[in-house]
Amino acid sequence: MPASKAIPAIRGVHHTAFRCRDAAETRRFYEGVLGLPLAAALAFDEEPGTGAPLKYMHLFFEMGDGRYVAFFDLPESADEAKFKKKSGFNLHIAFEVATKTDLDGFRQRFKEHGIENHGPIDHHFVKSIYAWDPNGIQIEGAIPPTTRSWPTSAPRRPR
Repeated sequence: MPASKAIPAIRGVHHTAFRCRDAAETRRFYEGVLGLPLAAALAFDEEPGTGAPLKYMHLFFEMGDGRYVAFFDLPESADEAKFKKKSGFNLHIAFEVATKTDLDGFRQRFKEHGIENHGPIDHHFVKSIYAWDPNGIQIEGAIPPTTRSWPTSAPRRPR
């Protein structure tokens, strides 16, 4: 395949979007617990692209860098099985915080709100805590190292 033009640059991720069980419950968690302001709650009556009838809401929560984590609320098809706690190996969102004090602050907020959480865990390239949002998505709070270096190999467990 001949390259006739340069590949356009991708600047970053504008937003990631997930399914939510309930818009109000999701807002309480992302705005009330994590402190991410609701930037937009857009209600629609048709599916984009097809125009087929579909009532849904698209929520956008703004992160500190001006990017968003977003959710689709489709109440007429909110099957509970879709919202069971998911393994972080299958799905998780890692939010970066600046300091260990911030990470400890989120652990305390989770505790105050009765949200199960684990950590901190030292992954040798980031320190993290883990919890789950009301949609079963694992949430990671992560402190990056002072230098951006990846380990050459993961530490091995004895067998």
